Amino acid sequence: MVIDFHTHIFPDKLAPKAYEVLSINAKAAGYQHIHNLTKDGLVAKMDEYGVDISVVCPVATKPTQSIKNLEWGVTINDERIISIAGLYPEKESWKQNVDTAISMGYKGIKLHPEYQNFILDDEAMFPLYEYAFGKGLFILFHAGYDPIGSEPFKTNPKKFLRLVEEFKGAKIIAAHFGGQSQWDDVETYLAGKDIYLDTSMGFKYYGKDKFLSILAKHGADKVLFGSDSPWSNTGEELDALVELPLSKDDKDKILYKNAKVLLKI
Repeated sequence: MVIDFHTHIFPDKLAPKAYEVLSINAKAAGYQHIHNLTKDGLVAKMDEYGVDISVVCPVATKPTQSIKNLEWGVTINDERIISIAGLYPEKESWKQNVDTAISMGYKGIKLHPEYQNFILDDEAMFPLYEYAFGKGLFILFHAGYDPIGSEPFKTNPKKFLRLVEEFKGAKIIAAHFGGQSQWDDVETYLAGKDIYLDTSMGFKYYGKDKFLSILAKHGADKVLFGSDSPWSNTGEELDALVELPLSKDDKDKILYKNAKVLLKI
């Protein structure tokens, strides 16, 4: 079984415009779309690459998108697709939006500090984190470099370490294996800590040796396979992982077992 814990799609009506706009940033970063950003496009690639379930991670870029994301997410959920809650961390409405997400059956939240313009470990964000974690939700954060951002990025492994220490036992997920283009610091500060790392965007950048080095210290119990589809080739990411000299149990944990625990399926 394979669960891809980090994918992106858009409503069919919005996908062409999103493709046009996001292609500019993706091209500048050397990324290449592998489908048309629709659910049908994603599922076709899932069938091609042997992915059973994809987790869709909407990013709200303004406050008005939170409820729209929640309403759209439940319409795309089925046996192949599970959406998490793409919420905007607006101080006036975040608590209500978290409660709405829970009432609609969401198991986790996606936050993107670069798009949403907040610093990961800003204490002004702590009430949101504490409330969501206290309700049993996980939070999947973008981590590290992003084409729209500039250094210093709003997340880094030291900031994630602070969250791990502040919110003990919380279900924190750092995308891009703890921090895109920050993997030496991931190994120094996060390897072995109580934090999930997804593998998205991916082996092309951190390489197999760095992955294995971090994994040896972190263990497979808190690693999730993710692609960042459509901006990373899911098939290539999956092949790179499957070919690694890991035990079947460790591969199964990364490919689907850990994800099933978080998603409660």
